[in-house]
Amino acid sequence: MEATAKLRSVRVTPQKARRVVNLIRGKSAAEALAILKFAPQGASEPVYKLVASAVANAKVKADATNVRFDEEDLIVSAAFVDEGVTMKRFMPRAQGRAGQILKRTSHITVVVSTPDEIVAKARSEEHTSELQSRVDISYAVFCLKKK
Repeated sequence: MEATAKLRSVRVTPQKARRVVNLIRGKSAAEALAILKFAPQGASEPVYKLVASAVANAKVKADATNVRFDEEDLIVSAAFVDEGVTMKRFMPRAQGRAGQILKRTSHITVVVSTPDEIVAKARSEEHTSELQSRVDISYAVFCLKKK
């Protein structure tokens, strides 16, 4: 079971949000929530709510498909921060000048999934890379025969 939660245009700089997101990537959902609850960074509160939302989304998704669900099994399989829109403000400076202030925003995405889903995804990627290498080899042989 894989569930996603996205938070867009949150007023935290992407650099500061990435520091918090890097703390929870790959951890279990319960452990991630415990880490975020006591993290001193300001970005930890919106990320905490986002992880809780992703867990709730997984629960709803499991209920809709009649699949066995246990919150303890969930792992934060992917978590990343993208840059949102930047608001530009100006502050008066000396001698009539204006200094630019950039108020950055972030788009934060958290994906939680069960270990079964992660293993299945890894196997499909291995199969895809194996097929790709076969295609590359056959193309190289074709090019050599062509010459």
